[in-house]
Amino acid sequence: MKKKVSGIILAAVLLASLVGCGGKQEASQGQETTIKVGVTAGPHEEIINKVKELAAKQGIHVETVVFNDYITPNRALTSGQLDVNSYQTIPFMDQYNKDHNTKIVPIGKTVTFLMGIYSKKYKKLEDLPEGATLGLQNDPVNMSRALHVYEQAGLIKLKPGVDVDKATPADIAENPKNFQFKLLDAALLARTLNSLDASTVNSNFALKEGYKPKRDAIFMENSSRYVNYIATNEKDKDNPLYHKLVELYRSDEVKKFIEETYDGVIITSW
Repeated sequence: MKKKVSGIILAAVLLASLVGCGGKQEASQGQETTIKVGVTAGPHEEIINKVKELAAKQGIHVETVVFNDYITPNRALTSGQLDVNSYQTIPFMDQYNKDHNTKIVPIGKTVTFLMGIYSKKYKKLEDLPEGATLGLQNDPVNMSRALHVYEQAGLIKLKPGVDVDKATPADIAENPKNFQFKLLDAALLARTLNSLDASTVNSNFALKEGYKPKRDAIFMENSSRYVNYIATNEKDKDNPLYHKLVELYRSDEVKKFIEETYDGVIITSW
């Protein structure tokens, strides 16, 4: 009789254990359908929110985490606060990995934002006076890109052969009007145009501040190789859920949303 009771108790314990394990697995599986995505405020945020609508229809919950600078989204990613982020180019990513000894990798192309020159004081490039103060992004990749935009606009000339991703004001070979350059965080340039004669501004930040690039820029970048990516930590690069997010991003529905919303200043990569 004792053996029979012991057997019943043991069976009950095993059953409870199995049920408990099953519950944990189900909870774990449920958690895997949530993706935390870091974005910069403005169009990156708006586009991901469109992706979020499509993901919800497939049982995937996208939690959008919004940042106002280019550095913090990568810090949050590498510290485990995010699963992926969507806002950066390969040159920026490479520079960040080099500077911070991290292993962030791209998992899917998204969109390209054209850079423009904006001014609240002058309507044409030729109106910029001698010694005018021009804004310039202070992170290395966007700084170099902006200097090439100023060169495209005919305001300066860079030294021959300068690396397309590494130009600094020291690489300016010709500056006929003796322009002065003020370095600021990329996110601040559109907000501080009142204190500058003109500035390069990334279109995502211009749009966020209410500018219409095709209408308000006094010069627009001719073309750009700076396509943005969805990125994650190297250890997670093969996560199928993250690749599903990329697939939803690169959908016809999202492409249509971008084309109808941003007046051609955001270019899709698909």
